[in-house]
Amino acid sequence: MTRARPLATAPAMVPSAALAAAALALALAGCTPASTAPAASSAAASTPTGGAEAGNGASPSSSAPAIAKVGDDEIRSAFTDAAKEMQVPGAVLLLKRPGQPNLELAYGTRERGGGDAVTVGDHVRVGSNTKTWTGTAILQLAQEGRLGLKDPVSKYRDGVPNGDRITIEQLLEMRSGLYNYTFDPDWNRAVDADRMRVWKPDELLKVAFSHAPTFDPGAKWEYSNTNTVLLGTIAEKLDGKPLEQIFRDRLFAPLGLTETQLPAPDSSAIAAPFAHGYSFGTFESTIETSLLPPDQLASARAGTLAPTDYTEVNPSWAWAAGSGISTAPELATWVEALGSGRLLSADMQRTRMESIQMTQPNAGYGMNIAQFGAMYGHTGELPGYNSFMGYDPANRVTLVTWANLAPLPDNRAPATELAKLVIGKLYRAS
Repeated sequence: MTRARPLATAPAMVPSAALAAAALALALAGCTPASTAPAASSAAASTPTGGAEAGNGASPSSSAPAIAKVGDDEIRSAFTDAAKEMQVPGAVLLLKRPGQPNLELAYGTRERGGGDAVTVGDHVRVGSNTKTWTGTAILQLAQEGRLGLKDPVSKYRDGVPNGDRITIEQLLEMRSGLYNYTFDPDWNRAVDADRMRVWKPDELLKVAFSHAPTFDPGAKWEYSNTNTVLLGTIAEKLDGKPLEQIFRDRLFAPLGLTETQLPAPDSSAIAAPFAHGYSFGTFESTIETSLLPPDQLASARAGTLAPTDYTEVNPSWAWAAGSGISTAPELATWVEALGSGRLLSADMQRTRMESIQMTQPNAGYGMNIAQFGAMYGHTGELPGYNSFMGYDPANRVTLVTWANLAPLPDNRAPATELAKLVIGKLYRAS
C-alpha cells in the first residue's frame, strides 16, 4: 500500500507519496511492451485459470500475445542478477505456465546480513494487493443487491466531502477526488512518532476529509488510499462484521487460502515463517520521494547506511487499502481468481473488467484491479515489502514476485522491477 504509488508504491509506508503514485505508474506502464496489451473491455466468458477452477473472466482477446519459449535457467539467472544488483536481502518469484512445472525461485535471507534462507512459502505484508480483496467484497455486496455501484457514498456514510456526488463505482476506480490521507504531513509525523499506534479507520478518514477534494468526482484518475479505507467501512456496515472476518468468509475460505489474512487492527504480528522487511527513511521524509540524497544513496549502495526494520510496525494505518499478509503461492491462487472472476457472477466480472481505463500507455486501472499489458492484478508496497501479482487469462500465465527491501534507496520498487524483467522475457517476440 503505498501512498500514491499506484501499484507498487501505491501503498508504502515509507510510502512516499511519489512512491505510491510512481509505483503504480511504474508497475502499470512498464511491465510489458505496448504491443502486448489486450482489450480491457473484452466480453466475459468462462476461462480456465492456471491450475485454478474456471471462472468468469474476460475472454482472451483475439490479439492476445503468444508466450515466448523461455527457459527456466534464463529466468533464474536474470532474477538472481537483478536481486543482487538491487541489494535486496531476499526475494521470491513464482511463475505458472500451462504444461510446465511451476518455476519457484527464492533468493537471499529472511533477515538483512544473513540468517535463514528465504523460502517461497514465507509470509510477507502485501500492501495494496489488499485493495483487490476490498473491491471484490464490495462487488459481491453489489451483486447481492446490498448496494448499488451508482449509489452516492452519502447513502452509506455521512460527512464525506462531495458525498452526494461521489459514487461507489468512483471509489473503486480511484476517480472520487478524495484527498489521500497518506500525503498529510501531520499524519506522517504522527506515524513516525508512534509506529505501533493502532489507527482506527475513522481516524484515517478524518485526516482525509479535513482536506478539500483534489478534483470533481469522475473528472480524472488519482490513486488514493482514502477510497479503499472508505469502502472498507461501508463493507463492515453492510455485512455487520469486522473486515478481517468478511475477507475470511467471502474470499479466503472459498479459495482454501489458509495463510492469507487481514490482521486485526491491534495486531503487528506476522505468522512464521516470515521475511523481515526493511526500508530507508521515515514516513515524513518519503512523502514526496523515497530517493535518498546523493551522499546517503552512495552510503546505502556501499552498505554503510543501514535500512530500518519495519517488520513489526503496526499496519493499521493501511487497513482495507494495504495491511494484508500472504504468501507467494496464495497470492497466485488469489490473482487467478481475481482475473477469472471465480468469486463473482459473470455479469459482475464483466462489469469489473470493462471498468478498466488506460492510465498509462498499455496500463490501466478499474474497480480495484489493474491491467499490465496482458496481465491483470495489482501491486503492493508497505515500508519494507513490495509485491506484484499478475494473471494473463488468455495464456493462463500467473506471476508473483516479492522483495523485502522496499522501496529501494533510488526510489525503485524491487518486486515490480523483477516482474518487469520476467514479463519482458515472456512476451518478447518469439
